[in-house]
Amino acid sequence: MNQDNLISKAKEYCEGRGARFTHLRESVYALLLKHEGAIGAYDLLDELKRTEDSAKPATVYRALDFLLEHGLIHKVESDNTFVACQHFDCSHPVQFLICDDCGSVQEIQSSGVKESLEEQANNLGFKVRKQTIEAHGQCGKCI
Repeated sequence: MNQDNLISKAKEYCEGRGARFTHLRESVYALLLKHEGAIGAYDLLDELKRTEDSAKPATVYRALDFLLEHGLIHKVESDNTFVACQHFDCSHPVQFLICDDCGSVQEIQSSGVKESLEEQANNLGFKVRKQTIEAHGQCGKCI
């Protein structure tokens, strides 16, 4: 799906949930969609300032918080960066393949991983609320 279609879909999704997809939130989401890999908040701020002179760190962090809350983006915990989610209208566990050389981030859904983790957790009396698995290595382009 192209960027414009994803942005339109995100707007509809937010409206359906009673949330406002403001111009700044849209701008931050659009910047994330342009990146093949994950990007940090301050790098996003630098890019946002090209079109929004008054953008401040708090502006970006508020937008990121909104986008995270509504499942439009994911946070790559290991390096405190963010990546757009292209299938945000479904609840899913997150698994990333992260290239340590070029920085590309690929979101995948490995069959059985979620179920295996939940089964093992249940056996220990643990309830999983959120699952993010990050695998670091080299992508096919960098090998």
